[in-house]
Amino acid sequence: MCGIVGILAKQPVNQAIYDGLTVVQHRGQDAAGIITSDGQRVYLRKNNGLVRDVFRTSHMVELKGNIGIGHCRYPTAGCDSPAEAQPFYVNSPFGISLAHNGNLTNAKEIKEELFRDDQRHVNTESDSEILLNVFAHELHAVAGLSPTPFDIFSAVAALHLRCRGAYAVVAMVVGAGLVAFRDPNGIRPIIYGRRETANGIEHMIASESVALDVLGFEVIGDIQPGEAIFINMEGTVYRQQCAEHSRYSPCIFEYVYLARPDSIIDQIVVHKTRMRMGEKLARKLKREWPDFQDIDVVIPIPDTSRTAALQLAYALDLTYREGFIKNRYIGRTFIMPGQAERKKSVRQKLNAIDLEFRDKTVLLVDDSIVRGTTSMQIIQMAREAGARQVFFASAAPPVKHPNVYGIDMPSVKELIAHNRTDEEICKVIGADRLIYQDLDDLVEAAHEGNPAITDFDTSCFNGVYVTGDVSQDYLDHIEGLRNDGAKSQREGNDLNFAELNNQT
Repeated sequence: MCGIVGILAKQPVNQAIYDGLTVVQHRGQDAAGIITSDGQRVYLRKNNGLVRDVFRTSHMVELKGNIGIGHCRYPTAGCDSPAEAQPFYVNSPFGISLAHNGNLTNAKEIKEELFRDDQRHVNTESDSEILLNVFAHELHAVAGLSPTPFDIFSAVAALHLRCRGAYAVVAMVVGAGLVAFRDPNGIRPIIYGRRETANGIEHMIASESVALDVLGFEVIGDIQPGEAIFINMEGTVYRQQCAEHSRYSPCIFEYVYLARPDSIIDQIVVHKTRMRMGEKLARKLKREWPDFQDIDVVIPIPDTSRTAALQLAYALDLTYREGFIKNRYIGRTFIMPGQAERKKSVRQKLNAIDLEFRDKTVLLVDDSIVRGTTSMQIIQMAREAGARQVFFASAAPPVKHPNVYGIDMPSVKELIAHNRTDEEICKVIGADRLIYQDLDDLVEAAHEGNPAITDFDTSCFNGVYVTGDVSQDYLDHIEGLRNDGAKSQREGNDLNFAELNNQT
């Protein structure tokens, strides 16, 4: 996952894009970038790090112009090279920059096509640069001296025919305007809004509605699967469906873990979805654990599971307590490279309040269990704090398959639920009892928020990939990229490259 922002305003957009990126920082903490334009030139700043660390006053004053896009990166293959930071830029045609959230499942084939047929060179391993070059090539094929809305939509339609996978995109065409589009399955979120100012209407695109809320933009609506929006420099908005076939299949893991609870994605309120997850998990627990009243206290694993845990406790008439204090300066552990680094981070990230555990039967509630590393350590912390028994509940089903649409879930062999029963998982993580959400209940929790959406991408739970093009060869390929050994090797290469740069 990554966070994207695009703004076309009546005033300089540098600060607004910066502010928007801080709101979607949870979607990517690895690198950040902003590119702006004054209609003649583009101004770019990007680097590794959090938004607050990448941009200093000296950088901000150089980001001139009333239009721009921004990105915060979370790499799906463990790369931490600054060269992979977004946005990307090509100077032909017109000067186009692009930022992207998602993952192309046919990136290798398209990269070869771009070199062989389109005579375009891709300089990084990022599929976002591939998307940019496909869009640029297709726009060059149809546009004249200045791109029209028809040209933009024709280029997006051609891109849909070539690119497969998940992509929510915001792009800037110098002197022309702001472009945004979404893959035909609508897997990753993207939303459009506008606000009235004394100087006129301003427009904003973002990954989540909360970014629009914070900056004072009125939400107009989600970009539909396969749809594109073009906003010209005068502020006229054009929208068109550009895919031959489209359907709504948003990623359900957005509602489980990725999105902020105060966001609304595809008209589904994330907070209320997590409440329903807690209610449904409570019903299952009541069915399968008739002695659930023996639980003394329900404690969430902060932060994402709080909503589900609170609702579960309410539904079962159990005591709810906060038992862990979180260090907010440590990143999300399941996306950290290297098992040793994750183990170290969990202890730095959470600390138990002994009073809430001592001599109690505790039910810990988490949003999901991925590798199990975090769960294992948290259960041990609960025991060290004096818990008599430690039960564990996951608000999501067992994660058994890799996500290929932009979430860096690990190598399948590193998923704790891979080829294990619930009982075996319970033993490995050290819990006294373990219960998972049922997949049907999870889907229903999201579906109730928007009955029009009947199909969600649930591939990490059931191995069914909505794009229909994910082969075993492709899964084997990403397996080689995502395992901890491969990530460690890439990290070493990046460190060696950085050391070489420092020496020269």
